[in-house]
Amino acid sequence: MVMIENEQLAEVPVLHVVKPEKKLEQLPLIFFIHGFTSAKEHNLHFGYLLAEAGYRVVLPDALFHGERDEGLSERRLQLSFWDIVVRTITEINEIKNDLVQRGLADPERIGVAGTSMGGIVTFGALAVYPWVKAAVALMGCPNYSAFFDAMIEEGKRRQIDIPMPPALLALEKEKLARYDLSKQPEKLAGRPLFIWHGKCDGVVPYAYTYEFYEQIKPLYEGNEDRLKFITDPHAGHKVTREAFLETVRWFCEYV
Repeated sequence: MVMIENEQLAEVPVLHVVKPEKKLEQLPLIFFIHGFTSAKEHNLHFGYLLAEAGYRVVLPDALFHGERDEGLSERRLQLSFWDIVVRTITEINEIKNDLVQRGLADPERIGVAGTSMGGIVTFGALAVYPWVKAAVALMGCPNYSAFFDAMIEEGKRRQIDIPMPPALLALEKEKLARYDLSKQPEKLAGRPLFIWHGKCDGVVPYAYTYEFYEQIKPLYEGNEDRLKFITDPHAGHKVTREAFLETVRWFCEYV
């Protein structure tokens, strides 16, 4: 049996999933980050199985999502995408610090995972936080720069008004550089990383993720078991059961 508590950690609304008898123990911690326009409740199946396996699992609501929904228009929400990503990366560090300070999380055993936008957050967290012991990115993108450009081009194609001159857009893109793992793959430092992506994904480009995997494979020479990429040739922008079960297995092995 597991318990699910809706609470605030570091002033962020989260679902906190853990076995009741282990609630006050220092446990390995897993963050699971939802996708764009989704919410924390939508990934409870991950939380359930991971908590059953003995982890403390935290599923936060990202800015403007779930309990933090402010009724923004679709356009305004899309324009806030990268702000949401960066804010989420910052907030998981604050939540981690809170739990570690209270003796509820083992600082040496922390994993991060996410779907879509959550996968993008996961890659960014790997770029800036050495405390991430292992990670799972489902339908994410490590190449912030390329995806930023692709989103701008898609906005132009759809004739969406982007209320920023080119100079300001360039500055916004520059701010993302420190989170772009494709530009600093050495930050992985051999940490276990499982990547899943559907080849027919029409939302987050498969090509960026696969190119990154090919880029980092030499960094895992001699430790090939710590890097795994599963391509689903038929999947679009939806996580399969195979990916779900492999996520749980990955953390059981490495966190």
